[in-house]
Amino acid sequence: MATLQERFEAAAEEVKTLTKRPTDVELLELYALYKQATVGDNDTSKPGMFDLKAKKKWEFWTNLKGTSKEDCQEKYIAKMEEFVVKYRD
Repeated sequence: MATLQERFEAAAEEVKTLTKRPTDVELLELYALYKQATVGDNDTSKPGMFDLKAKKKWEFWTNLKGTSKEDCQEKYIAKMEEFVVKYRD
């Protein structure tokens, strides 16, 4: 059986195979889980108020502060399993 890290990496690759685009909020959630799982807590400075996309990404990632790498990997894998059902023909 594959390790959690291997399953996480496979899920990160699988996102490229989706044939339909998830919602913006779903993509932000996935981004935040990926960043928390790979980088850890967000210690970057908050983007300026005119960079709305970067600000949203920063906020979603910051909301996961303190969440473990393993927990985020599990959640990322689960979210990708949902996306495969919803967004792949």
